[in-house]
Amino acid sequence: MAKSKIIGSGFSFPMQVDALGSVEMSSDDENIRQSMMLILGTAPGERMKRPTFGCAIHDILFEPNTSVTAAKIEYEVKRALLEFEPRVDDIEVDAMPDPMEESRMNVTISYTIRKTNTKSNLVYPFYLRKEGEV
Repeated sequence: MAKSKIIGSGFSFPMQVDALGSVEMSSDDENIRQSMMLILGTAPGERMKRPTFGCAIHDILFEPNTSVTAAKIEYEVKRALLEFEPRVDDIEVDAMPDPMEESRMNVTISYTIRKTNTKSNLVYPFYLRKEGEV
């Protein structure tokens, strides 16, 4: 059985058109990575028919870039991925303030793809804002 039939495939994210004019697709590990990025980039309540879909880190947007905020982000990221990405296991999340950019929190996510037992990771840059910033 082909790997993509085990893990899955779908529209690429962000959606785009391929060289033949069709909607570009993603599959395998890349499809899972894109799904995780979509979950993290969506605030709960943003989708009309799925009001709970997404990650509540967007509620943390105006928090200070501290270890307390990092712990909140770790919790929310792990909760969202456990709920909305069933193809992964062993999710570990580590959020750390970026020492070079005061408004950036680097969120490192390590996970195992269930069907293939493949270990992978991704870094999600989360930008905090100061009160009054647009």
